[in-house]
Amino acid sequence: MAKKVLFIDRDGTIIKESPPTYQIDSFEKLHFYPEVFRYLGHIVRELDYELVMVTNQDGLGTEGFPESSFWPVHNHIMTSFKAEGICFSQVFIDRTFPQENAPTRKPGTGMLTDYVNNFNYDIENSFVIGDRITDVQLAANLGCKAIWLNNGNTLGAAEIKDTIAQLQPAIALQTIDWSAVYAFLKMGQRVVRHHRKTNETDIFIQLNSDGTGQSTINTGIGFFDHMLEQVVRHGKIDLEISCIGDLHIDEHHTIEDTALALGEAFAIALSDKRGMERYGFALPMDEASAQVLLDFGGRNWLVWNAIFSREKIGDMPTEMFYHFFKSFSDAAKCNLHITASGSNEHHKIEAIFKCFAKAIRMAVKRDPLHNYLPSTKGVL
Repeated sequence: MAKKVLFIDRDGTIIKESPPTYQIDSFEKLHFYPEVFRYLGHIVRELDYELVMVTNQDGLGTEGFPESSFWPVHNHIMTSFKAEGICFSQVFIDRTFPQENAPTRKPGTGMLTDYVNNFNYDIENSFVIGDRITDVQLAANLGCKAIWLNNGNTLGAAEIKDTIAQLQPAIALQTIDWSAVYAFLKMGQRVVRHHRKTNETDIFIQLNSDGTGQSTINTGIGFFDHMLEQVVRHGKIDLEISCIGDLHIDEHHTIEDTALALGEAFAIALSDKRGMERYGFALPMDEASAQVLLDFGGRNWLVWNAIFSREKIGDMPTEMFYHFFKSFSDAAKCNLHITASGSNEHHKIEAIFKCFAKAIRMAVKRDPLHNYLPSTKGVL
């Protein structure tokens, strides 16, 4: 079977960078990246990846960066990882300066020719892990994906041929925590592309329940879009919704079918509930308060205790609030208990949607260290 590889950067990834020189040329400058031993250790013990170190060390061997100051620190780094059972099969070090444009310097692939077009390696399902945008460009150049420990997207920006926007498809995960790297490699991201079309609506949804709060939403109903954006931002999911509905008739089908499509997307994304919290939240908003109790346990039910006296808020009929959550509950196969009180109608519904988002965030959270089904039944 072809081997999957983690091409791992050194400075800024397994040890901390040391500006302004960015040279780790003394033990005083050496600080290991937080929790790297714990979670890289879990990756080595539990997952099937070969570890390869790939690092640029500008001017190594020159008067400004003599080898005598590099190797003692580097050897200590390698010995420390080996003592924890973390071993790199290969270590590739480029010594050139950026202005030399050497093919061996990241993001060039010159040091990694043994891995390119080699049937012994599964490059498509391999990853580059690094802190610079050059590591993302390296992943794109190799034909794999990047896990970007992004502590600042200006690092290495002068050395890439593509823009950061063009490199987005190569980024599988963007984080600053090794715990997130481990969780992603062990459990993956729950990304769903879902299309629902009827005679009344045509809806496309892309959902990442392990996202960062990015949204592109267009249902044609401004206030509804605003509420869905609250779900995205406070639930820290990534969501794209495009809906073409029969708004020339009224808003009903657009809101109902969006809820159904979104619920169906969640049902697909959360089909494997191992390691998931499953349950989730209450919050105030000025004079209003809301409580949303949520269980992605596979059974749909809605309890609704929220009264609205206005016919519409913005361009959204208040009667559709209940209908949205009922449709979502039915499609996502989840329990929802929603209660809200307050004198300001806008505040009440916004509190409900924000609370709904927080409940989702709590419920979909996974713990890769406790990867079991959250039920004594043994099935959900």
